[in-house]
Amino acid sequence: MNLKQLAAFREVMLSGSVSQAARNLNLTQPAVSASLRTLEDELQLKLFERRQGRLIAVPEAHYLLAEASETLDRLAAAKQNLRSLSSKKSGVLQIVAMPGPSVFLLPKLISQFVADNDDVKVTLTTRSSQQVQQMVATQNFDLGIADLGADKITGVNLVEADILNSTGVCAVPARDPLAEKPLISASDLDGKPMAVLQHTHSSHVLTKATFDAVGATFNPRFESQYFLPLFTFVEAGQAYAIVDKLSAESYRLYTRGEPEIVFRPYVPEVVLRFALLTPAHRPSSMLASSFAELWKETVARIESDELLGS
Repeated sequence: MNLKQLAAFREVMLSGSVSQAARNLNLTQPAVSASLRTLEDELQLKLFERRQGRLIAVPEAHYLLAEASETLDRLAAAKQNLRSLSSKKSGVLQIVAMPGPSVFLLPKLISQFVADNDDVKVTLTTRSSQQVQQMVATQNFDLGIADLGADKITGVNLVEADILNSTGVCAVPARDPLAEKPLISASDLDGKPMAVLQHTHSSHVLTKATFDAVGATFNPRFESQYFLPLFTFVEAGQAYAIVDKLSAESYRLYTRGEPEIVFRPYVPEVVLRFALLTPAHRPSSMLASSFAELWKETVARIESDELLGS
C-alpha cells in the first residue's frame, strides 16, 4: 500500500463514487480506478462490489477506512507541524543562562521572539556560568549564555562556543560630579570606593589591572557574585562600578522614571567575554538557530551604543 492508494480509497469511501473522488482529488477517473485496483490486488481482497454501476463497500473496507484515515491524518498533522517548525512558528526552546541577562534582557528578547507565535514554548533556566556550560554539555539545552572566555571553556568536545565581547563602561551615580564627564578613567576613580565582582572573576582582575596601569589605588568596597546587585550601591552614591554593556542595558530595562545611574565609557578599556554555547552532539533546531542569531544581533547592537542610560 502507498499513500496515493489510501488517499484515493478514502475519497471514494467518503464521496460514494469514483467520479466525485477524482474531482475532489484533482485526478482523472481512470487514475482513481487504477489506484483502487492495485490496492485490491496488493491486499488480495475485494473492497467494493459493483452493482449496477455503483460501488458498494464490503465490511472489510470500513475497517480499512478507519486505518487509512488515521494514517493520512497523522501524516497531514506531521507535515503541518514540520512546516510550522521550519517557519519558526512552533517548537520548544530550552535556554540556560547566567543570572545577569536572565532577569530582564533575555525575558524581553524572548517575549519579542515569540510574539504572535502562541505555539512556541520557552524554558529559561538561570544558573552560574560554570553550571551553564555543564548543563549545555548534557545536550539537553538548546542554548547557553555564560561569561566564559574561550580559555575557560572545558569539555569542548561536548559544547560549541561563539565568543562575544562586551566593552566595560563605568556606572556612576547620576548626581555625582563624575557624571558630568564624557569619559571616565581609572585615574578619576583613584582611591574611590568600587563595587566589583568577586576577586576571582575576570572583570575584577581586569579592572584592577587598569588601576595598576596608571598607578591609581584600587579600592573595592562591595563585592558580589553578579553585576546587577552592584547597582544598588551605585544608586546610593556609595560606590562606582565597571560593568559590561549587557548589564548596563539590563539596568536601563528595569529602571522606571529618572535613572539613578549613568554609564560612561571607561579607559583603559576593559573587554569582557561571553560565550554563546550550543550542544556539540545535537544539531540546532531552526528555532534555536534563529534565536541565537537574534541574541548575537542584540549583543552587537548594545555594544555599538556609545552611551547607555545617560
